[in-house]
Amino acid sequence: MHNLREEKVFKDPVHNYIHVQDELIWLLINTKEFQRLRRIRQLGTSYLTFHGAEHSRFSHSLGVYEITRRIISQFERNNYPDWPKEERLVALCAALLHDLGHGPFSHSIEQAFDMNHEDWTCRILLGDTEVGHVLKRMGEDFPDKVASVIRKDYPNEIVVNLVTSPLDADRMDYLLRDAYFTGVNYGTIDMDRILRMLRPYRGRIVVKETGMHAVEDYLMSRYQMYWQIYFHPVTRSSEIILRQIFRRAKELYAEGYSFSFLPNPLPGLFNSELTVQQYLLLDEALIQTAFMQWKNEADSLLADLCTRFMDRKLYKYVELDSLDLEKIREIREEFRKLGLNPDYDLIIDFPTDLPYDVSRPDEELRGKQILLLDKQERLVEISEVSDIVRSISGIQRGKFYLYFPDNKLQAVYSQLPADLARIFGQET
Repeated sequence: MHNLREEKVFKDPVHNYIHVQDELIWLLINTKEFQRLRRIRQLGTSYLTFHGAEHSRFSHSLGVYEITRRIISQFERNNYPDWPKEERLVALCAALLHDLGHGPFSHSIEQAFDMNHEDWTCRILLGDTEVGHVLKRMGEDFPDKVASVIRKDYPNEIVVNLVTSPLDADRMDYLLRDAYFTGVNYGTIDMDRILRMLRPYRGRIVVKETGMHAVEDYLMSRYQMYWQIYFHPVTRSSEIILRQIFRRAKELYAEGYSFSFLPNPLPGLFNSELTVQQYLLLDEALIQTAFMQWKNEADSLLADLCTRFMDRKLYKYVELDSLDLEKIREIREEFRKLGLNPDYDLIIDFPTDLPYDVSRPDEELRGKQILLLDKQERLVEISEVSDIVRSISGIQRGKFYLYFPDNKLQAVYSQLPADLARIFGQET
């Protein structure tokens, strides 16, 4: 396959322009499987908290491709001997297609149905799909090479490093893009500086030592974005309701309940028997159409949950410093006595994230550390020389949240024992 006669460009709010020079990349972008990503939001339910967060997996995937293209161009321009030039197209394809298998509301649907988007990405790449056929034009084994990068078992580790590592094109794009569309400043990293400081070295992507401060800033941004955006308690509330809808619908289906509206491929989703072609029918438009119809279902629990999600009547929450399991059991029992359903009306949430992990054995961390290259061409792991990175490594915030439907609780609030009423009296 050749270069395009004329470079194609996408105008992008984050990278200004996204440049497509290869015919292969252009053909992949125009497959129906890649175009489906326009119908899946990058940030799941965050649009219910940050109204600007309507951007799609499609725009993010183009962004990851563009960052990878810029890194590789820099490596090739500077003629770095440790960059294997023959791997360029494999790396670009893996960057572009790494999120191809995401379903509607990404991580919530994965948890609800025990699925993994990377598995689905590989099934789509290797299946009888437009993407699969385009990749095969590079050779019968080319789809498997790209899938292998996404599975992280590709023999050339430097290619995997570009797409999946603590300082990869994926993370850099989503921090910048999510910050832009949510309207916050935390994710505005100096990406140009970081990209200039990256080097291919002994089978790894490393950072020139003078780029350490830009990397510190990136890790701090990641920490802030997780706690201010990704783990925002209102977003968590909408995710909880979404998972509860899937859970209830799955229970009803297993009981033989007759839904008034159940479009293909939802039965296959509930049965865990989806083919690739059925899976590709799943997008957020379909799921939200089902939810709109289910607002009027005969099952009052499913109808209530769908109404909450579609009309943004989310669960309230209280924040706890510690989790007393005995107290939780007591609350559940009290809820049951008062006619509430503790399985659906009381949810415990404990969001956790490590901005950078240095706490595990070396072998487990291989490929997961950020290595600095000093003037003597020695490699040093960043937390050994950075006070900032060391201080945020291993930070786990110990906040617990209890989520509940406020209207149901208010109806029985006066009947709660005083100590439990006090807990829910702090609601946000």
